[in-house]
Formats: sequence, C-alpha cells, structure tokens
Amino acid sequence: MNRVQQLQATVDALADKGKGILAADESSPTIAKRFDAIGAESTEEKRRAYRSLLLATPGLGEFISGVILFEETLGQCDDNGVPIPELLVKQGIVPGIKVDKGKTSLEGGEPGDEITVGLEGLAERLDGYKKQGARFAKWRDVYTISKHTPSQLAIDENAKVLARYAKVCQQAGIVPIVEPEVLMDGDHTIEQCA
Repeated sequence: MNRVQQLQATVDALADKGKGILAADESSPTIAKRFDAIGAESTEEKRRAYRSLLLATPGLGEFISGVILFEETLGQCDDNGVPIPELLVKQGIVPGIKVDKGKTSLEGGEPGDEITVGLEGLAERLDGYKKQGARFAKWRDVYTISKHTPSQLAIDENAKVLARYAKVCQQAGIVPIVEPEVLMDGDHTIEQCA
C-alpha cells in the first residue's frame, strides 16, 4: 500500500459511521489538576493506570474510531504489558498523537495574540510516533477573542503553521487533524468569532 492509500485507509477508519474520536491527550500538568481535584497524586504510574483503565474499556471500539494520545501514553503499556497503541488496534481503534508543543506570544501581534509551536523536529518526531503505532496526529490552535485579538497577523501566521504541520504529517504518512479552537471565554458576540 502506498502512502496515499495508507492515508486514505486511516481517514476511512476514523470516519467510521456512528463512531467518534476520543481526545485522551491531556498533558501531564492538565491531568495533574484533575488528579488534584480528587486528592490523587499525579505520578507517571498513576497516569498510566488511569489511561489503561480508560482505554481497555470493553466495547470501546464499538463507539470510538480513534483516540488522540499524549506522547507519554503512546509509549506506555496497559496492565497486562500490551503497548497502548496495540491495545487500541486490537479493538479496531486508530491510535493518534497530539503533536503541537503549546503556544507562545506572537511577535509583532496584538497583546494576547498567540501562535502554536512545535514544527521544529516534527518530521523526526512523526517518524518515531509512526513506529510506535500512531496513524494520525492532532495540532491545536487557540484563538482568544477580544477587542483586539486575534489580529489578522495571528490568523494568517497560525494558518501557515497549520498548513506546514499538515504537509509534514502527510509526507510522513500520518493523517493530520487541525483543531482551530475559538475560546468561549469572554463577552464577545458570535459575529466577532466569525
């Protein structure tokens, strides 16, 4: 199967009728907040056990076509020593990976404008992720709505980054999912978000 056929097979599997994609890609700091809320310490082993419990749910593959994993999870095993990506594949679920590295202030933009980072070394990381079983990737781009943000520069520069990300993914045989997210926080109107 050539690269285009591999990409199409992944898209077809992800778009399986009646199923959805589970975002289980919370970062270590984010999952630590969730664990703190229930009084649990966020250790690597506890995060692994939690994700193993979640992803080994019987019948998960009946409803989920793909799971977006955090990098830590991609290299972990379930309670029986089965690598998480392999556990998913056995259930008919396509393993995916979050590949952006967060956001930073956009130089030359308005105060509050941000740009998502992580293109540096992406091709090499994707090669490694693919060897671990990932067949698709996600890149999140966040827009905060205010009187001055996002600026046209922020919109344009983030669009360029998303395009570069998608190109690198396809060259690596990984299906790119782009997630431009407009934050709901604030008192802006729907028209300001358009």
